[in-house]
Amino acid sequence: MTMIRMRDGTHLRVKTLGTGRPVVLIHGWPLSADSWDAVMIGLAESGFRAIAYDRRGFGRSDQPPGGYDYDTFADDLAEVMAATQATQDAALVGFSMGGGEIARYMSRHGGRGVSHAVLVSSVVPYVLRTDDNPHGVPASVFEEMTEGMKTDFRAFFTGFFRQFYGVGILKHPVSDEELQWAWNTTMQAGQYATLQAAAAFAYTDFRPDLPHLTVPTLVIHGTADATVPIEATGRAVAAQVPSADLVEYEGEPHGLFATQAQRLTRDIVAFLRGETIEARQGMLDALTADALAVGPL
Repeated sequence: MTMIRMRDGTHLRVKTLGTGRPVVLIHGWPLSADSWDAVMIGLAESGFRAIAYDRRGFGRSDQPPGGYDYDTFADDLAEVMAATQATQDAALVGFSMGGGEIARYMSRHGGRGVSHAVLVSSVVPYVLRTDDNPHGVPASVFEEMTEGMKTDFRAFFTGFFRQFYGVGILKHPVSDEELQWAWNTTMQAGQYATLQAAAAFAYTDFRPDLPHLTVPTLVIHGTADATVPIEATGRAVAAQVPSADLVEYEGEPHGLFATQAQRLTRDIVAFLRGETIEARQGMLDALTADALAVGPL
């Protein structure tokens, strides 16, 4: 484990895997870099250098009293990139609130060193419902979340992660152990940091940042995402960013890094290699058809 010191003295925990072109992975709320482990392994095995870090206040990074806003988060990303020498031909991959770091980095830091971007279940461009963003999440939902975290921080996340992973009476896309890991990881974070970061992703409007997202961009989003609705986010980015391609995971919930880890990794690798997702899917469909034609051995 490596700790990198930010300009304000905050230390962020960073881990790397593999060699080759750098891919910086930014985790979602309220988890840590460890949520990217399966994807990091796949990237490393595919010839990339995967870099992931715990956002300030989360995981095993420091819990400073301030800096829980997207300008600071984007500056932290810039410093992590510099410290890990991910400053040329780098790809940025952001999950959920991590997509906000990418959008703000592209505008605030001019997209320096970035050649590709991937937004997974991302809150970009604007997750809050407003008159000009009718498909967003009502403010009352975020207010209820805040009240729940303040009333019983630990109990709140037991219910939250069931929606996050799409767990229901008849559907259980992840194991009980995955749910427990997510809860345990959240408990590493500071309660203040968790509340402040929630406000940041809920109320930050990234629409002014979108014109700066000029590099090839892959948007991946589950159609059944009840945490970050696809209509206000993934589909909105695809409609407003000329360089963006949208891949919808039919029927999938928010936590794609766990519910569809292999597919997500394959799609990211294909995109970074310059392959079209359609071409790769066509090859997979052909292989499946051949296997069905041969029949069981």
